[in-house]
Amino acid sequence: MSVLVNVILGVQMLAALGMIGLILIQHGKGADMGAAFGSGGSGSLFGASGSANFLSRTTAGLAAAFFVCTLALAYFGNVRPASSGSVLEGTATAIPSTVTAPAPVPTAPAPEGAAQIPAK
Repeated sequence: MSVLVNVILGVQMLAALGMIGLILIQHGKGADMGAAFGSGGSGSLFGASGSANFLSRTTAGLAAAFFVCTLALAYFGNVRPASSGSVLEGTATAIPSTVTAPAPVPTAPAPEGAAQIPAK
């Protein structure tokens, strides 16, 4: 199970780094205005509108992978072995049987003339 958690954690980190890179590469909504007036946006690698579709779909795919990995890690982080009984019963078995009670402390006799307080 530890190997599976490590693999999921690795995929989650790669998806996060990929999303960061793709989000930083993408143009904002205002950048499309310059391409409409022929500022060289149409001569890009993906074409005039191809980069927006490719980058946004890839970002959405990485975001979905990140979300699924986060849910899987949350599930594996909360999985506990099934046990019957109370939580307190489990702690009682963890106490070693060699523990003994401390020896009683001897009390000194009260000096003569002191008032005796009766025990309740």
